[in-house]
Amino acid sequence: MSAGAGADAPATLRSAAALVRAGLIPPEAEPDVAAVEARYAVAIPPALRALIDRADDPIGRQFIPDPAELVTAPFERTDPIGDDALSPVKGVVHRYPDRALLKPLLVCPVYCRFCFRREHVGPDGGLLTEAELRAALDWFAAHTAVTEVILTGGDPLMLSPRRMRRIVSALSALPHVQTIRIHSRVPIADPLRLTDELADAMDTDRALWLVVHANHASEFTPEAAAALRRVRMRGVPVLGQSVLLRGVNDTAEALEALLRAMIAQRVKPYYLHQLDPAPGTARFHVPIAEGRALLERLRGRVTGLAWPTYVLDIPGGHGKVPVGPDYWQADGSVTDINGHRHPSGGGWPRPSGAGHHETKRHTEDASRDAG
Repeated sequence: MSAGAGADAPATLRSAAALVRAGLIPPEAEPDVAAVEARYAVAIPPALRALIDRADDPIGRQFIPDPAELVTAPFERTDPIGDDALSPVKGVVHRYPDRALLKPLLVCPVYCRFCFRREHVGPDGGLLTEAELRAALDWFAAHTAVTEVILTGGDPLMLSPRRMRRIVSALSALPHVQTIRIHSRVPIADPLRLTDELADAMDTDRALWLVVHANHASEFTPEAAAALRRVRMRGVPVLGQSVLLRGVNDTAEALEALLRAMIAQRVKPYYLHQLDPAPGTARFHVPIAEGRALLERLRGRVTGLAWPTYVLDIPGGHGKVPVGPDYWQADGSVTDINGHRHPSGGGWPRPSGAGHHETKRHTEDASRDAG
């Protein structure tokens, strides 16, 4: 039960049978959905259930299991971003020189049908044991080049306030740790869980950021706004991250509404992720070229405050790279903010500060890449 919920509060939906009773899937679909449930965790908390009109709407599509999840495409991977190979001790992933992940648990308030960690997360994921958490914290203490710790999982805001306070305090005691990030869906999926006590547990003299995951404007309910406000009142800045998903936010109108909803809640859009190729997620795939075109349509339509970095996490653990639109052309000219080219067919003239040598190098690079 969520913190602050009454004894008669609606329960989280965790099975095909519960989805049938809730009217989210027809009775004849129960066996197929139960087969998905047997492999991948299911959880739809009341806050999100209230937003679902039907299984194929932008919210239902994200969280209601579909038999297509049991079909693995040739390009999909069980560990699409290479976490397992980059884990020196349980609960730690070290991909970049100056930062590393700490995964204190693998439980989430809701299980996304497109999750790149779907093979690992679930209600049986549990917490790191006391010894495992101590080993993970000792690893951070020994690696002084790591200045940023990213709490993820699972969802770190599923921790109790006591355990969250302990982890934040332990990390804050390390002189080389300058920044702590908490990545979570709790403010959206189960906002009552983010109590004043849990928000207080984030107190630190280090730079602590909350990164909230949301994919559709309707996820920013009044309850979610209140949860985010509890965090902001304690001086914690909030960033937003989203995944580009077919049938959820793959139109310029839906993406614009999402970005505007974030800004309205003082959430700075941070990353727009290209979908990671986890097993059974192909129905959500949007080609990168289409994603770039969507962002091109939004350039000039939304404030720069709302502009995320469109990123691809290179499969195999090679890290994120930006893949957003490029307005700088091979001949040194540029397209305008709406993606328009000069009537002559080329781009607008290059900026006066761009020297001939830079234009020449850019053209040579383009020629080489085309070879």
